Amino acid sequence: MTNLNEVYKCNVCGNIVEVLHTGVGELVCCGQPMELKKKNQGPEDYGQKHIPVIEKIENGIKVKIGAVEHPMEEDHFIEWIEVIADGKSYRTFLKPGIKPEAEFCIEADNITARMYCNIHGLWSS
Repeated sequence: MTNLNEVYKCNVCGNIVEVLHTGVGELVCCGQPMELKKKNQGPEDYGQKHIPVIEKIENGIKVKIGAVEHPMEEDHFIEWIEVIADGKSYRTFLKPGIKPEAEFCIEADNITARMYCNIHGLWSS
């Protein structure tokens, strides 16, 4: 059984999917079950460069990745930052060479930010 907003990755081709509608079936890609990416996995010190930090700004919020800025190199970078705010999802895709942060012009009571590192996986605030 899948849950809303879960993230799965194919370990063969690298496809990544997010569950938008729950179901009882198994997610399969390239003939193999997809891997559920659990958030905040890895040594505790990985969090310094991976946990999203949410800041209030004039027009909404800014999400920066890590208390120590995450590298944005060709072989190690943040692929996307997502905000789930009062049940709505907002996402920005990033590329190597740019700052690991994103601004969202939103106001909400309940805000969670998460990001996906191409090496260390899914991390959430």
